[in-house]
Amino acid sequence: MAHLHTADHSHTCNHAGHGHGHVHGAGASGSGSAFFIAVFLNTAFVVAEFAFGFIANSTALMADAGHNLSDVFGLLLAWGAAILARRAPAGRFTYGLRGTSILASLANAMFLLVACGGIAWEAVQRFSQAPVVNGLTVTLVAGVGIAINGISAWLFVKGSKGDLNIRGAYLHMLADAAVSLGVVVAGVVMMFTGWHWLDPVVSLAIVAVIVAGTWGLLRESVHLVLDAVPADIDAQAVDACLRQLPGVSDVHDLHIWAMSTTENALTAHLVIADGHPGDAFIDEVTANLHMRFGIQHSTLQIEQGTTAHRCCLAP
Repeated sequence: MAHLHTADHSHTCNHAGHGHGHVHGAGASGSGSAFFIAVFLNTAFVVAEFAFGFIANSTALMADAGHNLSDVFGLLLAWGAAILARRAPAGRFTYGLRGTSILASLANAMFLLVACGGIAWEAVQRFSQAPVVNGLTVTLVAGVGIAINGISAWLFVKGSKGDLNIRGAYLHMLADAAVSLGVVVAGVVMMFTGWHWLDPVVSLAIVAVIVAGTWGLLRESVHLVLDAVPADIDAQAVDACLRQLPGVSDVHDLHIWAMSTTENALTAHLVIADGHPGDAFIDEVTANLHMRFGIQHSTLQIEQGTTAHRCCLAP
């Protein structure tokens, strides 16, 4: 998403040299190898973790394996969306397929929350008769999980800074590393105390961590699906910036939304009594909206204010 630099608000939009924004999208386009490695590592770990969890009679390991399996599906979904988002506009898809990245982030969040319900239900059932768990097996397997999830999270660090879709993958991997650490601690405690009830407790802790990490992703994804102004863009600052342009007496029909998890769009009507200021003016304004606010696609309509026009969506 675009990063807003509020310190620049005193500057007008028509000075190209004063922009201090970032160009986004590189993270998504260069993430193919990161997705491939992360999917491979996590798929192999899911198989091993579930097998050892079954052998050790550990619901915590099997629950974590189920969550990691959902992460593999999530990674594949995010990877596919990142590829589709780069397709050029064609036919009826005049924006291309950029919106698939938003749908992927929303689907990932919803899928994780559903998986949490299944994990929590199984853990609650285990409280009535806590099984004997092989603490050593749980500890060793979870230790491997820390390494794999940590490496996977590191692969997405760079891309997560400018892409909600990749940030979802990054947060999932990072949360998994923390969860695996919790499982290691529980395994060690069970080995020395025999407190096997810790296994379902850790399962519920896993659920709590996942829900906490997923809720923000779900909320922001829903906002983007509903064409809300992206969280990193201050709509009032954009409006003020446009009103400061030379010759502009009013701004209306201002709409800002996300085309994808890395690209934003804007439409606005500028009232200029002297008429159209020329193509160079439009080019300079759109360039600065990109540089200052991370808005890659701007459409500006120039009016002279001879009619009492107002946005049909205005209250």
